[in-house]
Amino acid sequence: MKAPFLTLWGWPIVFGVLTCIGLIAALLGDGLWDVVSAVTLGAPVLACGWYSLKR
Repeated sequence: MKAPFLTLWGWPIVFGVLTCIGLIAALLGDGLWDVVSAVTLGAPVLACGWYSLKR
């Protein structure tokens, strides 16, 4: 059984960490950093799109 805290806040915390990583990667440089930034900033957008279309 999962803890109630993680059941409620698990994914929002993951998406917050991914967003922070993406924003920092966008500031650090070009090339691979741009790819890391695009992937990590796109993950929450894709998840929201997936669940809105699923509904």
